[in-house]
Amino acid sequence: MIKYLPRMTSVVLEEIPDMVSLAVDITNCQERCPGCHSPFLREDIGEVLDEKAIDKLIGDNFGVTCFLFLGEGADVGRIVELGSYVREHHHIASALYSGRDEVEPEVYRAFDFVKVGPYNAFRGPLNKRTTNQRLYKVSHQSATDYSLEDITSRFWRTGIDPLKK
Repeated sequence: MIKYLPRMTSVVLEEIPDMVSLAVDITNCQERCPGCHSPFLREDIGEVLDEKAIDKLIGDNFGVTCFLFLGEGADVGRIVELGSYVREHHHIASALYSGRDEVEPEVYRAFDFVKVGPYNAFRGPLNKRTTNQRLYKVSHQSATDYSLEDITSRFWRTGIDPLKK
């Protein structure tokens, strides 16, 4: 069973490039990242996130182009089912922020974007060139065949101001 915190659900613009994402914090996190900004998400709290809840969340947030699962909870199989459900039934992108270094091929098959790597305070988040985390865009050639494009660098600032000449 996957649970989420409705009060923390929000529409975000910066988590997945070129997407208007509905970010949903998943609870019962199994990772224990030092310096975690939300350690309370380790608790088994919140409401059940199932297909009916996803339908309502997407219906209540017109214009979102991506459903972002912030975490996996304790049931990877169920998160894969829900990611596939979003893609197949709502025809919007599905994204997963995993705290694990590696995920199963089934995860990549279910999502359009997957972030891997635990948060490491010394290395920094995605917008730091030193980060250990990676965000992959998944291209689906078939139900079983996919390719990954590392788009992490899209978060890095170049230091160039395009408005200045």
